[in-house]
Amino acid sequence: MTSHVIQSHAAHASGHGHDHEHEHHDSGGSTVFGFWLYLMTDCILFASVFATYAVLFMNTAGGVSGKDIFELDFVLVETFALLLSSITYGFAMIAAHKGNKGGAIRWLIATFLLGAVFISMEVYEFHHLIAAGHGPSGSAFLSAFFALVGMHGLHVAAGMLWMIVMIVEVNRRGLAPRTMTRLTCLSLFWHFLDIVWICVFTVVYLMGAL
Repeated sequence: MTSHVIQSHAAHASGHGHDHEHEHHDSGGSTVFGFWLYLMTDCILFASVFATYAVLFMNTAGGVSGKDIFELDFVLVETFALLLSSITYGFAMIAAHKGNKGGAIRWLIATFLLGAVFISMEVYEFHHLIAAGHGPSGSAFLSAFFALVGMHGLHVAAGMLWMIVMIVEVNRRGLAPRTMTRLTCLSLFWHFLDIVWICVFTVVYLMGAL
């Protein structure tokens, strides 16, 4: 009788643990799905600003156009830094899935540094243009350019702040399921920004300079 009760309690505890684990797994999946929905709304936001730029990029008000101010060599280096950061983040996720805490942190730091290079170059470009008298108030083209590129830059900066938080969390808490879910969401966000930048580089810089 006693043995039966103990076995019953053990089975109940095991089942409860399994339900808790299943619930936690479902919660992580729901979080990632919810983040996908957020990215879709962000995609609509970027699409709207792209459409605005497409309408306004010819309205230079007699001032400079993209061909006059864009330096493709400079932007190519900037682009390479961001695309490389996507690769390093991929290595961070591989290390995290293997349970390699130190490797994940090192790759996250490398990703952050590449993001910092990208942002630094973008800030330099903006400062250089404004100092030369080509600020956002110069024409509709410049307003649309600063709005589109600047909005992407703000997203990258937000991603870098998030990355700092994740580096601290991984260092303190390890690679728990909840932390892995957050790393996955940041991965989606960072790769999304890379895709958006490819569109920015093609539509704004490449087409504008030709």
